[in-house]
Amino acid sequence: MELTAEIAAIRGGGGDPARLVGEFRRSVLLVPFAVGPEGTGDADGAPSGLMSAVTGGVRWLYAFTDEDALARFAAERGDAGREWAYLSVLGARLTDALVPMVGGPAGVVVNVADADGSMLFPPVCGIVPDAYAVDAVDAERSGAF
Repeated sequence: MELTAEIAAIRGGGGDPARLVGEFRRSVLLVPFAVGPEGTGDADGAPSGLMSAVTGGVRWLYAFTDEDALARFAAERGDAGREWAYLSVLGARLTDALVPMVGGPAGVVVNVADADGSMLFPPVCGIVPDAYAVDAVDAERSGAF
């Protein structure tokens, strides 16, 4: 099953969270580069100038399952008229290599502009490396390790 189908299954109240994470890790995702006001690659703390946002102390890297999903995001931002440069990367590479570069809690939001098809992959054990998972840090502080 592809990632969008796994997301739909989870959002529909069924699905298997482990299968969802596995499909996320195997999927090639499109991660747009941030473009600042002067056309710079300033991403305000995101690795390699990748587009992201910070909410609740977590940096969320934007990722899309295909160009149509990225185009819907661009349209929602009122920015559909420009060309969007992006990185094609496996979900596993995104969480295992790029999340550690952030320097704080970071996760991935897939298809953020799709009200019924978006999914958060938060910075927790089983999604990001344990050393960067907020629940591993909490467990370590509580003496569970």
